[in-house]
Amino acid sequence: MKEKFNLLCITGPTASGKTALAVRMAAELGGEVISADSRQVYRGMDIGTGKDLGEYQYKGRAIPCHLIDIADAGYKYNVFEYQQDFLRVWSDCEARKVFPVLCGGSGLYVEAVLKAYRLLSVPVNAKLRQELEGKELGELTRILSAYKELHNTTDIDTVKRAVRAIEIEEYYREHPMEKQEFPGLEPLVIGVDVSREVRRERITRRLQERLEQGMIEEVRKLLESGIAAEDLLYYGLEYKFLTLYLTGRLEYSEMVEKLNIAIHQFAKRQMTWFRKMERDGIPIHWIDAALPMEEKVGRIRQLFG
Repeated sequence: MKEKFNLLCITGPTASGKTALAVRMAAELGGEVISADSRQVYRGMDIGTGKDLGEYQYKGRAIPCHLIDIADAGYKYNVFEYQQDFLRVWSDCEARKVFPVLCGGSGLYVEAVLKAYRLLSVPVNAKLRQELEGKELGELTRILSAYKELHNTTDIDTVKRAVRAIEIEEYYREHPMEKQEFPGLEPLVIGVDVSREVRRERITRRLQERLEQGMIEEVRKLLESGIAAEDLLYYGLEYKFLTLYLTGRLEYSEMVEKLNIAIHQFAKRQMTWFRKMERDGIPIHWIDAALPMEEKVGRIRQLFG
């Protein structure tokens, strides 16, 4: 099973059940999970990012998971750092003869690994920032859209984030990304496909559960620890809307409604990203989320050949 592929990637939209499947496959393969979630890297951001660390168990055995809780909340971790961290963990798994299972729904992180882009650490462009200073978010959005199609609207959540996104795009215009030789990745990519109706029901139910579990208190604690509200807004979704609520800019009911809508929109954008990955040459084998776990495992085993 391990001769044909040396990486299993399990991806899909939020609330599709990909983590449980990844943990089970890691147990089947004698492997470990490598997270591909752009927000689960942050310490102290647990409920809002859905870390669900209790899921990393199978038959009483802990399944190790990497690249979770590796950066302080407030830090701006990026895809360049993620790619480097992934390669370090993947190489370590290879050396220990442990099978790596990549799991996550952050399409950019997954694609950065699977397409082996040469990513550069983008420096601050003081001149460009001065030119953009004072521009409103709408104008910055129009500028950014001239560089690329805006699949990921978190780039335009705030003025600060939009400026940084433009800065990155300008840098890559002058320093184009190129493919590089990764150390022999042979991935099998599985997508967990959940119907729109089921996905919507799961997202709404899960949001209510997380609010009851203390997600508001989690964000309040982050603010009280000294993390700037602007930094939490940067992370989008739960951290954006709960920060707006806690700083008095949204009423509770309005916050819940807007956040619920935003998560549904995010899931839709994730699927758009995955379809684009397929068009760009990454084969994704889709498995119905409604299937029993044993059947999912059996289908993946068949694909391994």
